[in-house]
Amino acid sequence: MGRWQDRVKEWLVWWRQQEWFSGGLKTVFQKELADNLSSTRFTILVFLVAVAGVGAFYVAAQSIRQAAGEGDPQFVFLRLFTTSGGSLPPFITFISFLGPLLGLALGFDAINGEHNKRTLSRLLAQPIYRDDVINGKFLAGLVVLAVVILALGFLVAGLGLLLIGVPPTGEEIGRLFIYLLVTIIYVAFWLSVSLLFSLLFRQTATSALAGIAVWLFFALFAGMLAGLIADGLFPVSEDAAPARILHNATLKQDLSRLSPTTLYDEATVTLLNPGVRTLGPVLVQQLEGAIPGSLPLDQSLLLIWPHLVGLIAATMLIFALAYYFFMRQEIRAG
Repeated sequence: MGRWQDRVKEWLVWWRQQEWFSGGLKTVFQKELADNLSSTRFTILVFLVAVAGVGAFYVAAQSIRQAAGEGDPQFVFLRLFTTSGGSLPPFITFISFLGPLLGLALGFDAINGEHNKRTLSRLLAQPIYRDDVINGKFLAGLVVLAVVILALGFLVAGLGLLLIGVPPTGEEIGRLFIYLLVTIIYVAFWLSVSLLFSLLFRQTATSALAGIAVWLFFALFAGMLAGLIADGLFPVSEDAAPARILHNATLKQDLSRLSPTTLYDEATVTLLNPGVRTLGPVLVQQLEGAIPGSLPLDQSLLLIWPHLVGLIAATMLIFALAYYFFMRQEIRAG
């Protein structure tokens, strides 16, 4: 027992002695973290997302309470996030639509704002590595986004306990926690996009508009474009063969999944609705003999694993491009 405790103490001492982050990265990270948390635009966007999300959640909670005793009593806690009430969409729709605004707002002037204020050359004149600047800005934005999303998710969960009085099960807590992690990854993708545009465009207004344009394209027009391409390659009429209809639906879905918004929406629906058992076209023959039920958490994760890999890969790819352009960018003293 004594040897085991000594080994643990030695490992802790070694861990504390390691310099996992350089001094320059810590400095940039702390500065950007303070700037993001104290900015007016960030406060306004967080207030907007929180009010919209909590409002949709409250309407959904009232709808669930009025319909108590009807339907499946399982996973009532998760239905707070997926049930729409009246004219308001569900909570997950608000987060999917407004969450990217947080990522875009934190990064659209990360680099070009420093250029315009002529502070980037002064910053790099300090004993700070160039990559510490972009890494620190991205990490600070990612931490702020994670804090906001986790706080909003736990706030909604706490209000749910008060409004419906039904405690969540262990599986529901696990699904909610993974949903929040997926949301952080999704919003981090938009943070990396805004960081890239802040490098490609010198004017902050241009980078902000470019980020909003990309967001609107993926949120509103990507699905319609996928449908037009699928209908053009596999036109479907009233007397079309089942194989052509299947090809049309499969191609439309595959093209739609090139959009990170589609990947996020399918992943969140699968996580928060255990009744979702497939994400592709289902033939009538495949439904014969199927037993209705819900999937356990591990099976839902297997179902959305390609979506998670796609979101993480897209985020890393966009940030790698931003990193490459920043490291090769010429910075002159102003």
